[in-house]
Amino acid sequence: MTQEVFRIVRGMDLKSIETQLALQCAPLITGIKISNLLIVPKEMEPLVRALLRKTGISCYRLLDTREKMTFLLFRREQLAVYLDTPGSQEVLRRQGYRKFSLGGILAVFQSRYQAYKKGEESFPHEMGVLLGYPIEDVTGFIENKGKNYLYSGYWKVYGNVQEKIRLFEGFQEAKERLIRLLDSGFSMEWIIQKYNKNELRQAVV
Repeated sequence: MTQEVFRIVRGMDLKSIETQLALQCAPLITGIKISNLLIVPKEMEPLVRALLRKTGISCYRLLDTREKMTFLLFRREQLAVYLDTPGSQEVLRRQGYRKFSLGGILAVFQSRYQAYKKGEESFPHEMGVLLGYPIEDVTGFIENKGKNYLYSGYWKVYGNVQEKIRLFEGFQEAKERLIRLLDSGFSMEWIIQKYNKNELRQAVV
């Protein structure tokens, strides 16, 4: 993060749902990723759902604790297509999945993720698939038990390092762009709609 953007963030309301969406979900909002996790205080759930309504971004609650809510935010059609690829299907089968509709996958993963957070089950490695990570990195992580990775950024990389570094740089640029847009007075709803229409993808802020 550049010093300029860091200074902007320090002056922002970190309790704002718009700020948290920019910090946690910029790759999804800008269209370079199909899904992101969003973790926010529990009382923010109505704000999250209201803001995302009619944006084309779906919101699925994964975990509800006393203080925090964890959501999977995703573009439904894109995630469904990715989950239907041979590589994704193979990972899911190896993790014990038998139903492969989007709703069925999400329901099983939600149950496993909650059990993991309670200490009842091991980490559900299929999370990488649901987050749209490259299959080579998901399988590499599983086979190597999280070790022997070639690079670590937004996830642990097991192949095509330079390509992933460029991808991670794009994620960071997306975050900085959204922060600048919010700081310029644009609402997150407006930003999402503009990206949906491809009206901001090539813009320089």
